[in-house]
Amino acid sequence: MTSPSFMSGHAIAQIGGTIAEVQAFCKEDQPIYLAVKGVVFDVTSGKEFYGRGAPYNALTGKDSTRGVAKMSLDPADLTHDTTGLTAKELESLDDVFTKVYKAKYPIVGYTARRILNEDGSPNLDFKPEDQPHFDLKDEF
Repeated sequence: MTSPSFMSGHAIAQIGGTIAEVQAFCKEDQPIYLAVKGVVFDVTSGKEFYGRGAPYNALTGKDSTRGVAKMSLDPADLTHDTTGLTAKELESLDDVFTKVYKAKYPIVGYTARRILNEDGSPNLDFKPEDQPHFDLKDEF
């Protein structure tokens, strides 16, 4: 595994290794992060849902956009890739993203796919998500 910077609030993309290594690194007193649509949320306040052994723990430590869209915990769906999703799944994704994740959990970062182009250059079209109900001090 490379840097533990993921655990300190940086983009998920900054941690290397396998999912098992990431999960082994996670301790009970560490924050719990997951990403949807390239936005990293701190879901620690929902540890009964996302903590170790909890029903949605499989979504954590990665960008699980496809799994959220399909309401699936299948390991093949726990990816950022939205290729082939139906209009209904994309609508569900947007709904859950806005009404669950953005409404309940503070944004702590963005994945590299969200802020960088494929060649590694900055994405000049990147715009941070609005979260007016969280104070900046609450997020960090």
